Amino acid sequence: MATARAGGDARAGGRVPGRRGSATRGRLLECTASLLAGTGYRDLTVADIARCAATSPATFYQYFTDVEGAVLELAAELGDGLGPVVDRITTGDWTGEGGLEVARRVVQGFFDYYEEHRSVYRVVDLAAGEGDLRFRQARTRVLAAVTEALVGAIGRSRPGAGVDGEATAYVLVSMLVNSAAHRYGMEFWGVRTSRQVDALARIVHAAVTGAGSGPPA
Repeated sequence: MATARAGGDARAGGRVPGRRGSATRGRLLECTASLLAGTGYRDLTVADIARCAATSPATFYQYFTDVEGAVLELAAELGDGLGPVVDRITTGDWTGEGGLEVARRVVQGFFDYYEEHRSVYRVVDLAAGEGDLRFRQARTRVLAAVTEALVGAIGRSRPGAGVDGEATAYVLVSMLVNSAAHRYGMEFWGVRTSRQVDALARIVHAAVTGAGSGPPA
């Protein structure tokens, strides 16, 4: 559920909303996310969102400059849902046979997160791909905690192995995002989600722990 974020947001005005205002703002964000699931980003209007939230376009503009402003606020909140994935990376025992199960839970958790926020993330990815710096920055911020957690896990698992943990983590996160985004396309070609998760888990496990990779060159 979308909520007001402390310390600033994408509202057109400069005032911090009270309890009623926060509730209205939350409804507008929820309606934006809901409508994006069935409406093309370019086709979504302020009037559509206001109607869904049982308010007026004028009220919408008290909180957001335009539809993009509302979507950017939703994007800013995406990272909140990645907490469980980060916890699995940082607290899981990657050593021994249990490490593969940790990796599997990380991948499944990321897939679940992406599915919950697919409609918003699809817009973020589209706008970022078109070169919109605001959405590029939003996407980077959303994924920062997962990337940092993977950097730490790689460093703890492979100390002194000469592995570029930062580059490896960025590659893994990009792989997770793209795989989650194209999950149904792969299912269309007969690769069920369970097989995708298993394959990704093995790749993540090998990258984090070095299992099966042999000594560094």
